[in-house]
Amino acid sequence: MCGRFSITLPPDAMARLFEAVPANDLPDVPNYNVCPTNAVHVVTAVGGQRRLGAMRWGFIPHWYKKPNDGPLLINARAETIAEKPAFRAACRERRAVIVASGFYEWTRDGDARLPWYISRTDGAPLAFAAIWQTWSAKDDTDEMRTAAIVTTGANKSMSTIHHRMPVILEPDDIPLWLGEQGKGAATLMRAAPEDTLGWYRVDKTVNSNRAAGPALIEPLGDAPT
Repeated sequence: MCGRFSITLPPDAMARLFEAVPANDLPDVPNYNVCPTNAVHVVTAVGGQRRLGAMRWGFIPHWYKKPNDGPLLINARAETIAEKPAFRAACRERRAVIVASGFYEWTRDGDARLPWYISRTDGAPLAFAAIWQTWSAKDDTDEMRTAAIVTTGANKSMSTIHHRMPVILEPDDIPLWLGEQGKGAATLMRAAPEDTLGWYRVDKTVNSNRAAGPALIEPLGDAPT
């Protein structure tokens, strides 16, 4: 599961990092509390060129008559993505990268939801494997590009926080995932190595999807793992 994340990398730095041409309508940065249905930064490869654009986080199947016509599909499970009617065409033809700085997960202590902030131990941005497609209403109004993050079973260390984790791509994985190096992208839908991520507790303020600001990712006393 990945249900909230942060992005602090400036768009021009994203464009350089992923060798992509940036669009003009990119979401504002920084955003320390990116929520489902927000616009997110997405890298695609179309016609031999990488593009950095904005998409709605929340994949909308083509048969939805309106965006809220069914479940909000923010994640796609790697184990079933190639079989699910909502995702299988996108998995073959429309793979992408969602750029993030870190993401949040929650554990429980009785009735309390305790948030953790998770990021790469090397300080690099996160490249989430994603899928996308364009959705529009029957009358061709409200056309929008939508995306979902691909998730897989957590590795051993991450499983202490949550049993699922996003599929995290390394730089050398990206050409294959984006379809620039032929077939075989399914081999990338696996848990990250044990030492890829670290995490620490943050304040429960982030439990609200209205919360904002850099204090959301400040450590809450606990030393990072």
